[in-house]
Amino acid sequence: MRSTLSLRGAVLACALSFSAGAGAVYAQQQAQQTRREPQFENAHLKVWKSIILPNQPLTQHRHDHGRALVALTDGVLDVVSPTGKTLTTYRWEKGRAYWLDADPVGETHADVNNTGQPIEVIVVELKNDR
Repeated sequence: MRSTLSLRGAVLACALSFSAGAGAVYAQQQAQQTRREPQFENAHLKVWKSIILPNQPLTQHRHDHGRALVALTDGVLDVVSPTGKTLTTYRWEKGRAYWLDADPVGETHADVNNTGQPIEVIVVELKNDR
């Protein structure tokens, strides 16, 4: 009976250790990928944090609404069309806020960081600006 309990305890400890390790590896992998992290949303606006790593562009997307952006880091970001043409280049300063209009109808873009450092921004997109 005692050996069965010890075996169960050992198996449980191994399973918990594996789960904790797998969770840590997953978190580390997520931290090394360009991504959007949702922050807040209601009927009026949507807020997210974008982390754009060097040479890992955000996938093609569009913005149907105007948005404010607050730069959490300094950075230079290229906005690139599906054909690879640079549509615009933004030079952001840490702590400054910027306004970006809605994208032209039918236009999509990717955000490309060609620098050596991650770019982090908070985006506040209006839902009822039209």
